[in-house]
Amino acid sequence: MSETGGLRERKKRQMYRRLSDTAIALFLERGYEQVTVADVAAAVDISKPTLFRYFPTKEDLVLHRLADHEGEAGEVVARRPAGCSPLEALRRHFLDGLARRDPVTGLNDDSEVLAFHRLLYATPSLVARLHTHVERNEAALADALAGETGGGVQARLAAGQIVAVQRILAQENWLRITAGRGADGLHSEAVAVARSAFAQLEAGLPRLA
Repeated sequence: MSETGGLRERKKRQMYRRLSDTAIALFLERGYEQVTVADVAAAVDISKPTLFRYFPTKEDLVLHRLADHEGEAGEVVARRPAGCSPLEALRRHFLDGLARRDPVTGLNDDSEVLAFHRLLYATPSLVARLHTHVERNEAALADALAGETGGGVQARLAAGQIVAVQRILAQENWLRITAGRGADGLHSEAVAVARSAFAQLEAGLPRLA
């Protein structure tokens, strides 16, 4: 990539981040339904059509924070080292995320992260769009598992089970933290629950273990 092209891409990523961060701050301050796309555009001093070139919908302004994780499970499986099973690679990745307090694992008690999760799960249109994000993750993981499962419906069933386990683990961690638990104090318990959950997956999906 040329230097000019690289600079253009950096500026584009910066604008994506600026728009998303500005929108989320406004949504948290005023409420999701009370803020329009025009409000976000005005706050960043751009036109509404320009904003739509970056984010086609209002929901996308929020879900952009999950963009880096889209297709992540499939990439973990595809890039796993030789001799490492798909489920072992995914377990290691989830446990590493817990250790890093990655927000996607739910084990993060930062006030801004908790506010974002409350916004996400309390807004029906965002929850609906989140399902689309989950479906794309399942599809990417099913593609990565095709070699071990034979593809087709078997790969989709396996991917659905794995993504569901990861989602439930994250939600349980988040619920415990919103109930007053601290991320550091909850870590060892979250690890034990995650290991148990992946053991259940291995029992039910022996070809991936």
